Amino acid sequence: MKAIKHLTILASAVLVSGLLTGCGKNEKVSVEDLVATGDLNAIRAMKKELSIEQKALAQEIAVLDSVISASGANKNLPLVTTIKAEAQDFNHYVELQGDVTTKQNVLIYPEAAGTLVKVRVIEGQKVSKGQLLATIDNGGMSSQLLQMKTQLDLAKTTFERQERLWEQKIGSEIQFLQAKTSYESQENAVKQMESQLAKYSVRAPFSGIIDDIIKDQGTVVAPGGPGSEIFRIVNLSNMYVEVSVPESYIADITPGKSVKVHFPILGETIQSTVRQTGNFINPDNRSFTIEIPVPNYKGKIKPNLTARVQINDYRNENAILIPQSIISENADGEQYAFVASGAGKDNIAKANKNIITTGKTQGDFVEVLSGISNGQRIIQEGARSVKDGQQVKILTGSNI
Repeated sequence: MKAIKHLTILASAVLVSGLLTGCGKNEKVSVEDLVATGDLNAIRAMKKELSIEQKALAQEIAVLDSVISASGANKNLPLVTTIKAEAQDFNHYVELQGDVTTKQNVLIYPEAAGTLVKVRVIEGQKVSKGQLLATIDNGGMSSQLLQMKTQLDLAKTTFERQERLWEQKIGSEIQFLQAKTSYESQENAVKQMESQLAKYSVRAPFSGIIDDIIKDQGTVVAPGGPGSEIFRIVNLSNMYVEVSVPESYIADITPGKSVKVHFPILGETIQSTVRQTGNFINPDNRSFTIEIPVPNYKGKIKPNLTARVQINDYRNENAILIPQSIISENADGEQYAFVASGAGKDNIAKANKNIITTGKTQGDFVEVLSGISNGQRIIQEGARSVKDGQQVKILTGSNI
């Protein structure tokens, strides 16, 4: 505001059209007074006139500088360093955070009621799919099954004899059909009993690790909801990181994209790819979910472990990258950088202001889409103090 108080213009030069009616011909009007009026049209008009004057003054100063330089009067040239613009392979990464999870992390419930007579595994033990984990007292069903199998053997023998007799046209068809029906009925009864009895054997639904033994041997168990669990089994070989990605990246992050997965707690980084992208946008946070598989070859990665992921959403094999620190912006919002050209053996060159268009940013560097070509020398140190068209001296040892 202090600078505004000292900035004045000639009313006769800036507001000829009666912008400030009533002011004398040589009267100076401050920007502060004009702002206080709240007249937006007048403010815009003043800004336009000042911008025109600024550009005109800049052109005049540039002419004077060129004359001074040409006359050799100014021997104290600005000292600068340069870097060479070189096309390179550029990969941009989106940095997000997610949690490790697995679809094979389940609680095992009993299918039948009874006493847990035998627990056959310990916590941390690796088990295979179908392996027997525990046995529940079946209340004598095993003995019943043995009796039924004995009866099945008898029914089978009777049926086979009747079948041979029937084939020899001995005996009646009724006897043959009765023997067949008895055998098939007994066979079905045995299968049903075996199916019922299998419920008293608790087996692993998939290969994994027994993470927790919830019920001790001798405990009475029964089918039901929460509280009736016997084991927790986890498959640590088929895990993945689940990440919520902002919807703005939906076109750039697709299956197969390269991903760096870092685990801060473990201090390890692994390389992976996007396995799956969600087809649903969460209306609460406007994001979609992706899955990134993570191999667990060292056995250190656990479910719910925090992971930081860097997803490769963009690549340019011939990108020009320059430091963000040497980019400036003019009054019109255009970005620019100074390029040194015409450097001779004395390392004296001309500084040219190049308007540039920037793309992706990664760390301290930004991609230049237009305005700078491969091989050009860009002023780095001293870029803030030079002017367009000014002669500069490139320091020895700089990238010229």
